[in-house]
Amino acid sequence: MKAVRMYLLLHIVLTVFVPVNTFDPLKATVGIFKNVWQRVFDSKESCDSKWISFNATGLQADLETKLFGQHIASRVILKAVTGFMSNDYPQKPLVLSLHGPCGTGKNFVSQLIAENIYKEGMDSDFVHVFNSLFHFPHKGQIETYKSQFQQWIKGNVSNCARSMFIFDQMEKMPPDLTDSIKPYLDYHNKLGGVSYRKTLFIFISNNGGDFITQKALDFWKEGRGREEIKLRDLEPSLSDSALNNGFWHSTLIDRNMIDAFIPFLPLEKEHVVHCVMAEMKARGMWPDQKVADKVAEDLIYIPKSERVFSKMGCMTVGGKLYFQKEEL
Repeated sequence: MKAVRMYLLLHIVLTVFVPVNTFDPLKATVGIFKNVWQRVFDSKESCDSKWISFNATGLQADLETKLFGQHIASRVILKAVTGFMSNDYPQKPLVLSLHGPCGTGKNFVSQLIAENIYKEGMDSDFVHVFNSLFHFPHKGQIETYKSQFQQWIKGNVSNCARSMFIFDQMEKMPPDLTDSIKPYLDYHNKLGGVSYRKTLFIFISNNGGDFITQKALDFWKEGRGREEIKLRDLEPSLSDSALNNGFWHSTLIDRNMIDAFIPFLPLEKEHVVHCVMAEMKARGMWPDQKVADKVAEDLIYIPKSERVFSKMGCMTVGGKLYFQKEEL
């Protein structure tokens, strides 16, 4: 506080008594102090429009140019997030459940959402990521986890209503711990004095991946393009699959707490090539089509006979690109 009072006093004195066109070493020094002081305070993230401002155009552009082969997910996510962030008085939190095989962009799209809401993106103090296996490893400590988990969510939303929570490997979260999330997803005005209506929850799971892959393969065998696959072809079975595999308890579905079950389709070779090109660009390398084709060709595809879909999506392209570069 003393430093603040000193700064204000110097500012007043210099403003009132030092002529505008007169250079003064003391004033110059105070000017430097002022700039440093301003940077210190400006660098501290706060829960306001300076740090949290949704860029709908940016999200649309990112989904169109950076997320490959996911026409369903791109459309549904853009519509859901835009509608939610444009509403100053939502009735409930936005809850998205992302499903699909490994390496298809589920975590990546969460990053894109964060980058178009928070100035600091995934590094924001208001974006929180949980990995079920990492954060909740001991089954014997579920009650402790539940208590800490609830207090942690409450504390963060109390700090900033526009918080974002990402839960990875949700299918591996203990059911009792899943139950502890339910109150925060419902249609409450306030819960324990805290409103969660402006909070965004994203659940990520490989659950349903086999079903999605089979549906995409069926379309391919019938000679139909993947763009013909619609959300209605997948979403009902996704929710049933999630329920039958213990991912969600029935109340979460029955009470419409999940706003959308969003399928991520398996990636074909052309999508993997796009991933490799994007990876080269991100590393500051000159995008080389031949290298990208070679990396994509070296991946494992399923079914073995037809080699239609990349088994691990784009998950391993980084490592493959490194080894391919070493061979050049």
